Amino acid sequence: MHVFTYGSLMFPEVWTRVVRGACRSAPARLDGFARFEIHGETYPGMVPMTGDSVSGVLYFDVADEDVAALDAFEGEEYRRDTVNVVLESGEALAAGAYVYLLPQKLSESPWRPGAFRMERFIETYCRDKLGE
Repeated sequence: MHVFTYGSLMFPEVWTRVVRGACRSAPARLDGFARFEIHGETYPGMVPMTGDSVSGVLYFDVADEDVAALDAFEGEEYRRDTVNVVLESGEALAAGAYVYLLPQKLSESPWRPGAFRMERFIETYCRDKLGE
C-alpha cells in the first residue's frame, strides 16, 4: 500500500522510528483536505475541506507490518482512509492517509512543516525508539 503523510511522518527522523522497511518516497499533494494545528500538540490533524489541499510525502509500497505499525502509532484519534494523491508529475495514485477524527481539538491555524518541533516530538512520542 502507498501511504500519504502530511505531518510528523513526512520527516525521515520520525518515519524510520515507526516503520522497519525501506520505502521509496516522493512529494505529493492531497486535494479536498486541510491540515491544522492541534491544541497543545506539535503534530497536525488533517480533515476534509473543499477547495483546499495538503502537501506531503507519499511513501510507496509500504509493507503490511509497517502499515500496522503506522496504525498503532497514529492511534484512535486518526482513521486510515483511502485517498487519491497527486505526484509532482501529475500522476494520481491511491494511498492510505490518516484523517483526524476530533475536529473540536483543532486550532484555526494551519500547521506549517517548517515550524515542526522535531526534538520535542521525538522525545514525547518516539522515546522508546531512541537509539535504534
